[in-house]
Amino acid sequence: MTAGPTTRRRQLGVELRRLRERKGLTLEDAGARVGISKATLSRYETKEGSVKWPAVDALCHEYEASSEERSWLIDLAKGSRIQGWWRSLADPIPESMSLMLTLEDEVVSEGHYACMYVPGLLQTRAYAEAVHRASEMRCTDQEIERMVDIRMKRQELLTRDNPPHIWAVVDEAVVRRMVGGRDVMRSQLRHLVGQALEPHVTVQILPFTAGAHAAAVGSFVILGNAEPDLDVVYVDIIGGGLFMEKPQELTRYKLAFDYLRAQALDINSSAALLNRICEEL
Repeated sequence: MTAGPTTRRRQLGVELRRLRERKGLTLEDAGARVGISKATLSRYETKEGSVKWPAVDALCHEYEASSEERSWLIDLAKGSRIQGWWRSLADPIPESMSLMLTLEDEVVSEGHYACMYVPGLLQTRAYAEAVHRASEMRCTDQEIERMVDIRMKRQELLTRDNPPHIWAVVDEAVVRRMVGGRDVMRSQLRHLVGQALEPHVTVQILPFTAGAHAAAVGSFVILGNAEPDLDVVYVDIIGGGLFMEKPQELTRYKLAFDYLRAQALDINSSAALLNRICEEL
């Protein structure tokens, strides 16, 4: 999978900082040499906002970057301006959702721990609508439909020629919680079983019998990139989402996910439990 604009932008920030530190320059000194402010250069390095490629070219000269490094970084700067399909939507979407769509469009893997609802990428339309109606009490029918449409559009990444690997650890409470009524729930469980048969989707159920576990604090998603240093953890919160990318944060969540996979039922046992719950409905 080729790197998308957000991945390229983040790589650019990391590399610009590496080159500056290799040269032994402060932000202020480096910015003064190419005619940009310390704040602007700091923004370039912290991966925020757009970057002008001529400024990157000038920085590469000051940092004495090799011709290969310079060419690569200029390509990163130009590529980071490409926008995804969601940017063309008629109505704006929340910033956290936009960032999630941007990051998700470029991942090679996703590790989901779900303790409330089935992960969005694995939801049926009827289930997604029921979830949105429950959580967005003041939204109109039109707004609900728009949010569901976006969720269904997200799922297209699962049908790409080279889709990311989705590994979902789903708490038993999720598959026993009645969302949208018996018919909707039965259809959702069958869909989850069907998705788990795909080679790029793994579904494990964390049973009640597992007791206390490594992620009692709530659901999260580990967005994996081709470069592990660019991985991001997403935690869903009321009114938006929280993104974490510090090394210690990534280590903590990745370790928790490893423990969850170890505590959960294996793939076959998970499918058997889902089928049994479906028959009970």
